[in-house]
Amino acid sequence: MKILALASALLVPAASVACAQDSPVALVQEAHPAFASAGPVAFAQDGLARDDGQGAIVVTPAQELAVERGLAWLADHQSADGSWVAKIGFKLNNDFRFTADDKGHLGVTSLAGMAYLAGGHLPGRGKYGKNVDQALRFVLSCVQEDGYITYGGTRMYDHAFATLFLAEVFGMTSRDDVKAALQKAVDFIVKSQNAQGGWRYEPYSTESDMSIVVCQVIALRAARNIGVRVPKSTVERAARYVVDSAFMNDSGRDGGMNYPSAFISEIGTFRYQKEVHSRTSFPLTAAGVTALHGLGIYSDELIKKGLDFLSRNRSSFNDEPTPGSRTDKGHYYFWYGHYYAVQAMYTAGSPYWEPYFEDLRTKLLAIQRPDGSWPNEVGPGPAFGTAMGVLILEIPYRFLPIFQR
Repeated sequence: MKILALASALLVPAASVACAQDSPVALVQEAHPAFASAGPVAFAQDGLARDDGQGAIVVTPAQELAVERGLAWLADHQSADGSWVAKIGFKLNNDFRFTADDKGHLGVTSLAGMAYLAGGHLPGRGKYGKNVDQALRFVLSCVQEDGYITYGGTRMYDHAFATLFLAEVFGMTSRDDVKAALQKAVDFIVKSQNAQGGWRYEPYSTESDMSIVVCQVIALRAARNIGVRVPKSTVERAARYVVDSAFMNDSGRDGGMNYPSAFISEIGTFRYQKEVHSRTSFPLTAAGVTALHGLGIYSDELIKKGLDFLSRNRSSFNDEPTPGSRTDKGHYYFWYGHYYAVQAMYTAGSPYWEPYFEDLRTKLLAIQRPDGSWPNEVGPGPAFGTAMGVLILEIPYRFLPIFQR
């Protein structure tokens, strides 16, 4: 498989190739000495970042500007305690029910923190170093004695995003206090895994679903990558759950009657739950493929069929009307689907990655608001949409360890 070549430094204007002290490039090269050996990035006038001739990835000036505007909006809306206020709640069919809308949101804060990390900003260093540091302090303050990370009623989704954030911070800083909290959070994921091999909204639930499983799997993978203990048995049981959730026959439509992505089920799509009549969809298939990648499974016919499904349906998913909110209003299904699809496609490389990302980038640039935020009218709100939009556009930057091939 052709691997799309990419310089390992953040794209900056051609006149600024030399890294200034505390620039994102310099900070990440300091944290990751291997990046420094890649040499300077060569820039063409057309906005292409080129390496030694083996390939190129396009990061346009418009994309860079969109990322910077998104990060600036997040900085302007960060609370004094380091969090981002958003609706705390849960999805219910195509809607989102919230229990609080005036508190810091643990999951959104973790995603926003990762958006800064993915742009090359480290805790206490650089333009947004203070923002990252404050976000980290908030997340660390939410770690309970038993390792559960929660605040204001947040659940296992948020625990997983917070664990992933801690793993990425530790991978970029090697801070002992972060490692200690991270190990506790990982241990909590391990001990709350149920008999099915998965997880659900609440800890120790006897049921599982793909949307929760993938979050835990990626957090565990990020932690394991940097030397945190993750039992092999936990990984194997999670892998079995993901595989069992795949649609394995071609009998036609398999649920989804009231779901925004009611595609005809195909071999290679993934179910919400592993039961036969549970729905399949674009977001769930993206989650399933990314979960398999996170579990160390890269070459498998099931993955190929899943990637083919995502490729064929990306345009319809981007443009489909969602009941109560069109995609361009940032329904949480849109963000959830692309957050995992972009990881699946990037890991797979050519021929999946380039057309997928180019289409998605066009969509994201079109729906960014004049103030720099991205919409999320059904879900936690604009802080969630903005963190997701920035993260997706930053995937090619390759600063986050979890986003590196």
